Amino acid sequence: MKRLPSSSKVTLGLIQTACSPDPAENLNRTLRLAERAAKQGAQIICTQELFRSQYFCQSEDHGNFKLAESIPGPSTDAFQKVAKKHEVVIIASLFEKRAPGIYHNTAAMIDADGSLLGIYRKMHIPDDPLFYEKFYFTPGDLGFRAWQTRYAKIGTLICWDQWYPEGARLTALQGAQILFYPTAIGWHPSEKAEHGVDQHSAWETIQRSHAIANGCYVAAVNRIGIEVPVGGDGIEFWGQSFVSGTSGKILAKASVDKEEILIVEVDLAKVDTTRTHWPFFRDRRIDAYGDLTKRLID
Repeated sequence: MKRLPSSSKVTLGLIQTACSPDPAENLNRTLRLAERAAKQGAQIICTQELFRSQYFCQSEDHGNFKLAESIPGPSTDAFQKVAKKHEVVIIASLFEKRAPGIYHNTAAMIDADGSLLGIYRKMHIPDDPLFYEKFYFTPGDLGFRAWQTRYAKIGTLICWDQWYPEGARLTALQGAQILFYPTAIGWHPSEKAEHGVDQHSAWETIQRSHAIANGCYVAAVNRIGIEVPVGGDGIEFWGQSFVSGTSGKILAKASVDKEEILIVEVDLAKVDTTRTHWPFFRDRRIDAYGDLTKRLID
């Protein structure tokens, strides 16, 4: 039985896997991996972005809206049972149908007693070649949030959110000790040779920077595999899920192309220590940041 932690140490479990065209198969696989992560000692478990399907945003197809579900709904019900059975916290990334014509890219936050603490709706929605998310997702309207779970105070942001320091900062300012980023990111095959190293390096660096600037842990969970839509070039998802420490050091990283459960123990006491020794929160000039709410400054 997993009770309140007797120390400041907490074990994370990041689920990195490939996705098939069958949503039921993907859900069942992820549930099995979540149970396996719990048996390996994970106390907070996070899925990759939109794990129930292949990354459908590579094309604009109205048929893909059938993949969405309500929250609460079948997937949250299933994860709540796993969370309660194993006394683990679970972050599940889902395609939410809020109402006819209103869909979100949403993370469900489930506590270790199986209760649904709330949801986070992706705030930044990209529109790039093979990442046509504006066709599907309404921008989040709940703001940036942090939740006190049984094991830690945590926040989640989703994929494209990871490029924005404002989101990480506003979540950390609510007391989040760990920032989770469910993700679906990879290489365009035609660009990989020329730009692949730089693209991956930038992705990893910006998230490590969030850990440094906010004195917290960062956990990024990405999928693997090559997914090719009909008539397209596809995306090679680069995996390499990782956990960064409070000073930006990578504590553990998964492979490029293998299904893995990344189990990482973190010490929450280091959040307090880091924020005390690197007092960025203390020295912020909150009186001087008003222009951040403007699109541009003349």
